[in-house]
Amino acid sequence: MGGLGEHKINIQLDQLPKDCKYLSDILIINPKSKTGYSQTDHVVITPYGLFIIETKNYNGEIKGNKNDKYWSVSNRFKMYNPFMQNYGHIKALEQVLSEFKPLTFISMISFTMRCRFSVDPELRKIHSNDLIVYDVELSEFIQRKLLRFKAESPESTLGESQINRIYEIIENANITDPMIRNEHNKKASENKKASTK
Repeated sequence: MGGLGEHKINIQLDQLPKDCKYLSDILIINPKSKTGYSQTDHVVITPYGLFIIETKNYNGEIKGNKNDKYWSVSNRFKMYNPFMQNYGHIKALEQVLSEFKPLTFISMISFTMRCRFSVDPELRKIHSNDLIVYDVELSEFIQRKLLRFKAESPESTLGESQINRIYEIIENANITDPMIRNEHNKKASENKKASTK
């Protein structure tokens, strides 16, 4: 998404409650992916589950439904459904976190304010575990979702030590080698070009 966009998201995530932890730009092995890896923009670990955040920086009208393979941007070009993309990230993280079962995953797609949504209204409703938000409302949506979880079940599913352990596992699985990252990014952009033709 680029430095500035990511910085804006980090500012949002810094506003989250103290019992939440987050990691950004996580690259982990994913044998099911075309590149062999899965790159997740942000993972927020909370007492009620993990928010997996995919950030997008498009300009225009975003159209699509949860089950459409492709979404359109201002009817000009197609993008792969970001929820399907994020589903791959969630599955890869489930593998890495196999000692924790079952975990609740909330898939969040964050767009900049340069676009407007023409999507299934369900994707904007706080009861959904698939949410589409603007970057400026990211922390607000996460906090509202946490309040909803709390109302449904006052007993949190993850304690402080478990949150720390999940953080540690993801951090250790994260590939920081610049050569592997460059190779992944190159393959990912080639796949992206091929899939939207």
